[in-house]
Amino acid sequence: MTQEPRRERRTATARELADRFGVSERTVQRMIAEERTAYEGRSRQRRDQIVELHRQGLKGYEIARELNISNGLVSTRLKEARSAGVDLTRYAAAGDTQEQGRA
Repeated sequence: MTQEPRRERRTATARELADRFGVSERTVQRMIAEERTAYEGRSRQRRDQIVELHRQGLKGYEIARELNISNGLVSTRLKEARSAGVDLTRYAAAGDTQEQGRA
């Protein structure tokens, strides 16, 4: 049973690594690229986190700060979720439901 080598995410660009090791940029990309399934899984998990935080009532910039991503990415992922028919209804806070009953 052969095992695939565990590939860590790069901290330098392919161009920087190619220059350092004297190989082409494409060689670096091919040798140490993240597996597509790993990338898609990580992306899906991040999208789910964005949607969940939005449902909890956080604003876009708060979600971005929480997940250490850009405001634009949060906006894009929420727009994609809406287009895909994902329910983005925010959860009612415990105090909100009681106040509505009295009014």
